[in-house]
Amino acid sequence: MRVKIISTILIAGTLLMSACQKKVLELQSFSQQSDESAFANADACQLSMYGVYDACQSGFYLGGAVRGYPFGAAALEQGDMRGEDMLNQAAFFQITYEATYNNASPNNQYMFETIYAMVNKANLVIDGMRSAGSKGIISATAATQYEAECRFLRAMGHHELVLNLSKPYTDGNGSAMGVIYRDFAVKDAATADAAKAIKRSTVKVSDTYAKILADLDFAETNLPATPIVNTSGVQIKTFRATKAAAIALKMRVKMHMGDWAGVITEGNKLVPAAAPFVSPIGGWTLNAAADGSFTATTSNESIFSIRNDATDNPGVNGALPQMLGDPALGARGLVRVSPVIWSDPAWLCNDLRRTLLYRTNATGSTAVPPPAVSAVYTIKYRDYANSSDPAPMIRYAEVILMLAEAEARNAAGTSVSTRGVALLNAIRNRAVTNVVDQFTAASFADKNALIAAILFERRVEFLAEGKRWGDISRLANDANFAPIPGGGVPSKVGSGGASAAMFNCAGATFTRSVPALAYTNFRFLWPVPLSEIQQNANYDQNPGY
Repeated sequence: MRVKIISTILIAGTLLMSACQKKVLELQSFSQQSDESAFANADACQLSMYGVYDACQSGFYLGGAVRGYPFGAAALEQGDMRGEDMLNQAAFFQITYEATYNNASPNNQYMFETIYAMVNKANLVIDGMRSAGSKGIISATAATQYEAECRFLRAMGHHELVLNLSKPYTDGNGSAMGVIYRDFAVKDAATADAAKAIKRSTVKVSDTYAKILADLDFAETNLPATPIVNTSGVQIKTFRATKAAAIALKMRVKMHMGDWAGVITEGNKLVPAAAPFVSPIGGWTLNAAADGSFTATTSNESIFSIRNDATDNPGVNGALPQMLGDPALGARGLVRVSPVIWSDPAWLCNDLRRTLLYRTNATGSTAVPPPAVSAVYTIKYRDYANSSDPAPMIRYAEVILMLAEAEARNAAGTSVSTRGVALLNAIRNRAVTNVVDQFTAASFADKNALIAAILFERRVEFLAEGKRWGDISRLANDANFAPIPGGGVPSKVGSGGASAAMFNCAGATFTRSVPALAYTNFRFLWPVPLSEIQQNANYDQNPGY
């Protein structure tokens, strides 16, 4: 039985509150603590903070089952399944993969509900920490740091919601309908009514982004730069929000806004002007090996991850290695790497990531001749026995590539940014070690060629980390770099439809049976779940649903 490290008041419901969550709302906590006892002393306050992190790891699904929402395997797979580079193998994610979801589709529903549940827990803990600080139970400094952690997580949750439910910021400069930002705790009828009184139609994407950035500014100011230790003195820097995590998330948000100067300003806080790239805040740096973030999951490249361990993980239906790994190694293998990316000749055959981070059906075979490649699985997540692999949220590699793209885009005229090239190479050259294959500024005809290379590098570097949807969304209105003309989701290889003829690192010709989804199609956005609409008519539905 899973051991949950929740010791808070922590209302588990979403706003605003499906029937299954009403049962949870009736509880004081998993440990039956009162609001007061949850913040009665310093240890209780720390446990309450852990409860919010735990809500990021996994939440309720179908009334009680634990699944990798909002920021576990299920969430990462959703980010991949909305794109073309991972291949669906099971009905579980087919509705996302083929965009056949509706307002009652469970995967969409529980992403929405568990994010808002986590947000509400964060808001409850903010209130509790402020009270504990005012009473001298914890220091004012500690109370503010806990609040900063909660506001970081709150910002991360709302950004995930706006990416899936709203048009990109670049469509009308944030003028489209955003998502409701829950910045106060719902803990009784009065606060529930206050929350339900907010009409989504009055909230713009720019409003949502402004509140995200305000939370992250607060987090940056008040989070520690150095690794956080637990009460036993063990470093848990990867699993607790730090100043660098807040800055990196601000970079991501500003990237989605198309604020390239802002990305550079934030990025310069974390990245020196020239190699070696070691962050002056917190000492974050790239691993020397291309697979270092996954062989040493708490290394200095892993800025923020969601923790799992043998006794506290989302289980067989939500653990990263189980869902994404190779069945030959004991996984369920629900998601594979698509030939769309595997057979793209821009991903060089000698790129070390192909063998360090992926396993084919031919891997380890002694057959002569070896079997043709017909299936490719990630081995980024490797603990099949204990499901302890963390869910990667922010790596220093992402910081580097975001800054590279911003520098490339911000270059004067059509010029090629030398710093952009250097930053790109810091990631790519870990895996592309043949000097003849490495980039120089002369490799690029103009700035657009460099930007295209950086965008492709993101697809390769973050494959199986759930980041593809974010790029598809933010680039939809990009005149030069939309994934398909006019924006939208590229066509895909059909579920379970890949054959050996499709897998060739030097390139392959094949038919994609899942058609592209145009940006103008209403299913480019997810629906607000029916469970929410039934409880709160003011949470306006997206058109088409």
